[in-house]
Amino acid sequence: MDISKEKLEEKVQQLAVAMEKLKIAEYVEYLNNTRRLLITNFIAGLARGFGMAIGFTILGALVIWFLQKLVLLNLPLLGDFIAHLVKLVNYSLQK
Repeated sequence: MDISKEKLEEKVQQLAVAMEKLKIAEYVEYLNNTRRLLITNFIAGLARGFGMAIGFTILGALVIWFLQKLVLLNLPLLGDFIAHLVKLVNYSLQK
């Protein structure tokens, strides 16, 4: 297996160009900067938490709206279920 010096240098140059395109040096520098890493992750966590809160609020509102529409239909099975729940809650409160 005879690899010439020129081919080896060419491969090393291609590898260096590929690493430069991936910006590995900047990423390693970012990982070594603890303060910047903590600030970035903190802000990302705040954004995720805010997004979840908004998402759950919208989802809850949609579920409540859907249940209100079901109650307006006055379905016998649903009405009986809600009446049973009300009786259970009243029974539990009287204890």
